[in-house]
Amino acid sequence: MSSEEVEKLHEIYKSLYDELKLMPDRALRCHGEEKKKLIRAFDERQGEAEEVTHLQSQRALLLQGTESLNNATKSIERSQRIAAETDQIGTDVIEELGEQREQLERARNRLVNTGENLSRSRKILRAMSRRLMTNKLLLAVIILMELAILGAVVYLKFFRK
Repeated sequence: MSSEEVEKLHEIYKSLYDELKLMPDRALRCHGEEKKKLIRAFDERQGEAEEVTHLQSQRALLLQGTESLNNATKSIERSQRIAAETDQIGTDVIEELGEQREQLERARNRLVNTGENLSRSRKILRAMSRRLMTNKLLLAVIILMELAILGAVVYLKFFRK
């Protein structure tokens, strides 16, 4: 309903209301057939007034329903916007977690390689340590043998004659 139609209905309602207010006074002044006519006219006008009132109440209900529908539509749009934002955030988080997973896998692979390199280094250091001990023992044996030979030479040269 347009605002012009509402104004028309309002004017009709106002005129009906004014006429209905005057009817009881007229009915008291009239007698017989004229009174019956007036009562019938009163009933018709009252029916019209009730119809206009009913139309206005229906319009009010329609406006209320439209407003509720508009509010529900806005709420659904907000919900859809929030759902889209949430979906985007979820996608971003999944991508970031994928990148972090790749970084962790690379770090794990480097740790495995480092562990293998440390194992080889330990083996090499143990082998070097064994060779060092072997070389020290050989050197100590050689020094002892030289001292024994030197002692034997000194003994033979100076004390044995």
